[in-house]
Amino acid sequence: MPLTRASGPGAGSGRRVFLDKQHPAAYRALTGTAEAVRTAAASAGLDRVLVELINVRVSQLNACAYCLSLHTRAALRAGETTRRLGVLAAWRDTELFTDRERAALALAEATTHPADAGLQSAAYAEARAVLTDDEISAAIWVAITINAFNRLSVLSKHPVRQPAPDTA
Repeated sequence: MPLTRASGPGAGSGRRVFLDKQHPAAYRALTGTAEAVRTAAASAGLDRVLVELINVRVSQLNACAYCLSLHTRAALRAGETTRRLGVLAAWRDTELFTDRERAALALAEATTHPADAGLQSAAYAEARAVLTDDEISAAIWVAITINAFNRLSVLSKHPVRQPAPDTA
């Protein structure tokens, strides 16, 4: 599939529009939201590792290769382990995550699947036991934001390329 974006009606059914390039002001607004959410998360007491766990888990659920690549590297830079990242898709079946992390991951999954009222109720109940209102709000905002970026990247078909040897 070509990496060029379509231009004009009938520009080819196989090519995708790079949404961030087509409407850069909208993309800048989304990145501004992400910056505000990072600030809110830090202010609420969510550390960078937890934020990146949410980003990776939501990206797994949305099958966003671009965001998985980006946020897996960010999680490792923040101090996350390969072991925990390797089992993140099955986090409920491990003892590797704290109660706070488990609650935030449950909220992230409920945010990603908003039509599942049972999932939302269970996630909120779990979160209420271990997170403050600020932490709950921040975790949900992180999930909302990465969901938006996932959709942008999946629909644009942003490529995941082999990194340069010094940036792996």
